[in-house]
Amino acid sequence: MPANAPDPTPERLPFEPGRKKAKSSAKPAPEPTKAPAKEAKPAFIEKRPKSSSKKPQAQPRSRESTAIPEIVSRRMARRMAFFCGIPTVLGIATFVVSYFIVSKGIYKLPNYAVVLVSMLFLGIGVVGLSYGLLSASWDEERVGGLVGASEFSTNLGRLTGAWKEARQQKQKGTEN
Repeated sequence: MPANAPDPTPERLPFEPGRKKAKSSAKPAPEPTKAPAKEAKPAFIEKRPKSSSKKPQAQPRSRESTAIPEIVSRRMARRMAFFCGIPTVLGIATFVVSYFIVSKGIYKLPNYAVVLVSMLFLGIGVVGLSYGLLSASWDEERVGGLVGASEFSTNLGRLTGAWKEARQQKQKGTEN
């Protein structure tokens, strides 16, 4: 295997669900603040009893452990704006340019051609939105490539692996 090839079993990211993050600081967690007392409800509103079937409760995850780091979030937003924004602007510009061409009598464009070209660009924009999200490096220390092809394959593998794991856990839960 080449020295620069990605590890076939990549280490999970800190914000991926299912990973127990080791506590790096001895700082205690802040105590939750109590919400102010709610107004009294009218007498005609009744509380319904909760169902008696008890399901096993999943361990609550802290917001910090599941949150996407700020630097990764900004990287994703930049890529999504680029890969989605340009095709979307072109899709909208198709209407403007075709109106100009038809109204000035330069060329008689068929309506279906304008609709198909604009739909093509808008569809590419939707695909670009997903590609922008998956082509960003999810590692905080690594910026990633310009196009993001290697990051895309890595992140798509992580995503499909998480889907398979969730499906297996769901099937395992229904068998019991």
